[in-house]
Order: sequence, then structure tokens, then C-alpha cells
Amino acid sequence: MASADKIKARIREIANRQNNVTLSDIEWVMSQLKRIATVTLTTNVHANIWTIDGELFTVCTHHKGSKQLKSPYVKSFLNAMTNTGWYD
Repeated sequence: MASADKIKARIREIANRQNNVTLSDIEWVMSQLKRIATVTLTTNVHANIWTIDGELFTVCTHHKGSKQLKSPYVKSFLNAMTNTGWYD
């Protein structure tokens, strides 16, 4: 399990390169947070929908051509991290 400082550092790294973030980057953070916070994941053909401590964010996954996520999904993730105190 990663420490809280390591998780926060990874979130800062994602924030610093918002145009080059992959689903696996976000999945790593959320899998680590699952051990510390209340995290749920719902998936369908088009998206992964996470909640962390009641804060919801979605990542679209139906564009298989590019591994990079579109910036609105990264911003949604960062907003959820801010609202739950994991990013400032």
C-alpha cells in the first residue's frame, strides 16, 4: 500500500501533465485510495464511474484509439480529489 504522501504526489504529477494522462494512472490512484477511503467503481461500455467518499467523477473509456484521456475527464478527477482533500 502506498503512503498518503505518495498518493498525493502521484495526483500532483497527473495534475502537472493533464494532456498526457492514461486510465491506468487514475486506476492506480483509485486502487490505492480504496484501502484508505470509501471508493466504489461502476463500469459500462462507455465509462468508468467512481465515487470517493461520496464525490462522483466519470472517465470516458469508449475511445480505444488513444490511451490518453481527454482533459475534461482529468479535470473531473482532480476536482474530486480536491473536494475530498487529496489534492489542493
